Amino acid sequence: MRQSRLFGKTLREDPKDEVSINAKLLERGGFVYKTMAGVYDYLPLGFRVLRKIESIIREEIDAVGGQELFLTALQPRDRWEKTKRWDALKDIMYQFKDKSGREMGLAATHEEALAEISTRSIFSYRDLPLFVYQIQTKFRDEPRAKSGLIRGREFLMKDLYSFHRDEASLNEFYEKADGAYRSIFKRCGLTAYVTEASGGTFTKQFTHEYQVLSDAGEDWTVYCGHCGYAQNKEISSLKDDDTCPKCGDVMKMARSIEVGNIFKLGTKFSEAFGLLYADEKGEKRPVVMGSYGIGPGRLLGTIVEVHNDERGILWPESISPFRVHLIEIPGKMSPETVKKEAEKMYGDLVAKGAEVLYDDRVGLSAGEKFADADLIGIPWRVVISEKTLEKKGVEVKKRGEKAAIVMKEKDFLKML
Repeated sequence: MRQSRLFGKTLREDPKDEVSINAKLLERGGFVYKTMAGVYDYLPLGFRVLRKIESIIREEIDAVGGQELFLTALQPRDRWEKTKRWDALKDIMYQFKDKSGREMGLAATHEEALAEISTRSIFSYRDLPLFVYQIQTKFRDEPRAKSGLIRGREFLMKDLYSFHRDEASLNEFYEKADGAYRSIFKRCGLTAYVTEASGGTFTKQFTHEYQVLSDAGEDWTVYCGHCGYAQNKEISSLKDDDTCPKCGDVMKMARSIEVGNIFKLGTKFSEAFGLLYADEKGEKRPVVMGSYGIGPGRLLGTIVEVHNDERGILWPESISPFRVHLIEIPGKMSPETVKKEAEKMYGDLVAKGAEVLYDDRVGLSAGEKFADADLIGIPWRVVISEKTLEKKGVEVKKRGEKAAIVMKEKDFLKML
């Protein structure tokens, strides 16, 4: 991609109405555009990162048997009345009437929808277990939409739903989902604590959240850095410096961002919609359900909160919009020669399948280009200039490291 043609330009100053690090850096770097509080548009750079996060999620969820589908955002009121959540969620659910006077809302979650739809697919124990998921836009009327991509009013959600004959089957898949979640966060460059938490409007059982320690978080997590045991402060009797009940080490408490959650729903939703299956004896029994959520946009925002420095973003290679930022610095003596060599290397990188952003912009100083490169945060910066031509190589620098080295183009390609 030629940077001269890239839609979405960098900004020199922080947006005046943003507080969170992720919102400041993503807007300044040209990754997103803020339409209003809690509502962001993804520009090409941001969309590339988002798609890579989604790809990791799909790979891990497909690996545990997930089938992807796509559900509607518009939901009729009567569907939500069956679980009594039309009123329970009215503070965050967008609810309205259409021109005919029919009451409906924009889905904040999809347990009701999947329970109803599954009555046409699940009839026998032979149909179980079943795992379906989607990556779809959700809407919530958040009163505190002030944390950039971390808390939004319109946002993407990966929601997975599992259907089982009994609690034993649910527990077995719950462990598999936990493993998939741990792998997703690790591949995205995050350390997440599996945290015991309240079930809220979903279930009376304890649920599990995946919390990433960060000062930008709205939650408080009591955690053990030794064994990883953790609880949400809201349900915990443990305090800072208490003894860990699992390993005896010292517990700590810190702010954190919830990047995912998993719930054992039981039969609440299946009973409400008559979602039953016939066992081996032909007896009808309610399906046992589980629900598992991750917000790809929130994950993106959290990654920026964790991976940044005073100059900008430091993307993990697995989700960076590009792997290489190629920068052309023409100089005054031989600008045409520099241009020719930069174009050649750009072609070589593309031919090798490397994802490369080529800064071919004219009229900018080396300092301005380097500042933009640090802000955007692509892992590898490669500079071609009069100085590098004199040394018969290219200048290579890893984002986040101070030292740059000059090496031959073929050696850099081999390293990649």
